[in-house]
Amino acid sequence: MESFLDRSRIAYFTMEAAVHPQIPTSSGGLGILAGDALRTAADLDLPMVGVTLVSRAGYFRQHLSPEGRQSESAEDWEPGRWCRRAGAKTVVPIEGREVWVGAWLHVLEGNRGGREPVLFLDTDLPENDPADRTITAQLYGGDSTYRLKQEIVLGIGGVRLLRGLGFRIHKYHLNEGHAALLALELLRATVPPSAELRAGEPQYNVLQVRHRCSFTTHTPVGAGHDEFAYDLVARVLGPFVEDGVLRRLAGEAALDMTHLALNLSGYVNGVAKLHAETSRRMYPGYAVRAVTNGVHAHTWTAPSFAALYDHHLPGWCHEPEVLVRVRCCLSDEETWQAHAAAKRRMLEHLHNAFGVALAPELPTIGFARRMTSYKRPELLFSDLERLRAIAQRWPFQIVWGGKAHPRDEDGKRRIEQVHAALRSLAPQVRGFYVPNYDMSMAQILIPGVDLWLNTPQRPLEASGTSGMKAALNGVPSLSVLDGWWVEGCVEGMTGWAIGDAGDSPAESEAEALYRKLEQRVLPLFHQDRAGWIAVMKGAITLNGSLFNSHRMMRRYAAEAYM
Repeated sequence: MESFLDRSRIAYFTMEAAVHPQIPTSSGGLGILAGDALRTAADLDLPMVGVTLVSRAGYFRQHLSPEGRQSESAEDWEPGRWCRRAGAKTVVPIEGREVWVGAWLHVLEGNRGGREPVLFLDTDLPENDPADRTITAQLYGGDSTYRLKQEIVLGIGGVRLLRGLGFRIHKYHLNEGHAALLALELLRATVPPSAELRAGEPQYNVLQVRHRCSFTTHTPVGAGHDEFAYDLVARVLGPFVEDGVLRRLAGEAALDMTHLALNLSGYVNGVAKLHAETSRRMYPGYAVRAVTNGVHAHTWTAPSFAALYDHHLPGWCHEPEVLVRVRCCLSDEETWQAHAAAKRRMLEHLHNAFGVALAPELPTIGFARRMTSYKRPELLFSDLERLRAIAQRWPFQIVWGGKAHPRDEDGKRRIEQVHAALRSLAPQVRGFYVPNYDMSMAQILIPGVDLWLNTPQRPLEASGTSGMKAALNGVPSLSVLDGWWVEGCVEGMTGWAIGDAGDSPAESEAEALYRKLEQRVLPLFHQDRAGWIAVMKGAITLNGSLFNSHRMMRRYAAEAYM
């Protein structure tokens, strides 16, 4: 631990973080982004410390019946295998009790020898009551009371533990509003113990806290913005700050964690240009900048492409922008062979793990992400007869995957709908739904498909990063113009757009999807390999070189952390 205390650091607070495929403390995009940010900080020797929850039972392990009914079980992991105990504990107030918070230290190593500490906060300590020991057990588990307790541990406990361990923090980065209570802890510290009360309230230094906090908002979807009733806050958190102060900062009706973060952060950003525009409409009066997400190139590039880049573009991991030279450096044949190797790797895994036999010569459409309504995983299957007719002329196959939150019944129904559609399409169209889609599977599936599909309901896709991972591997996207794809789509060069940039009804977008598949995408794959490889190279050259986390973190360093 001492080796990380010699420099002032940026504290990166996140409810979830995918720091290693065998540490299941992520539910999807938010955690993957956090892991990529910390990996990149290690590569760039950007002094950070990650703060998250240990989530000993993980998010959940997904089980699917033949009909696609999802059930869940714990995905337990043993922190002692990947971490060691940090040498301090602290307490947080919960329901009038002092709840002890400890931490596990995981050291994340970068490609160039850099190292970043990540603290996994843990209440499973002998000092605590049995109920309090489970607060950090399940990622996004339980009810609103459980969630509030977790966010007290993350925000307040995280700041206190950093102090106790001796970290010097000059900037706090809130990765989504879950960590907003850390700003209240900082606010309390701005009042000297001997300060006189004015108008019954301490004179908090809000500007000082704002100077130290940066906030990234990740979604326009309401479910992503936590709100807690004030009677619940009073019961669980107690009189942490005066009620009038809290309501001015977090909202009169309820404690809105997003508004609390907005009011106590000097720098606020969305995760794509369109998302920043959407956020400014949602939160008028706040300056919301745009730093479009990126992905960690070394983590998400298949071995076959990594070897190709190493040979032609040494140093690409540290400077992914050199991938802009792919068009002139890579031959068509070696590009195609690198993709063929990634596809073989995927098909062999599906066969060995699930007994699924897919055809290596057929174009494979991939879709894998969190299963929820606005992602519209069923859009491709809106007209099965039309899809069969397209497949009869231009054969293709499908690989799907993704989890629905245990309490998202609509998301679970959509998984069943996809399963029913795949059964109905067989045998004319081969398809498979991968169970328990996770980081490890993503590293195999995304580079192995031929086309990456994304069908969100505009403008609810704040960014989306799976298509960025695909681009690094020469896999073009076919996507609704939402999130990052508004910036990344160069029609016919990096992939293809579904519909236009307006808000189109679902029916017209389904028709646009079918038309683009039938008239542009599948004919190109089947009839013009050189043309298809040109699009593959375009995806790498124009998107892989730009939508990476090294560019993202350099912008955060220059704009949010200075």
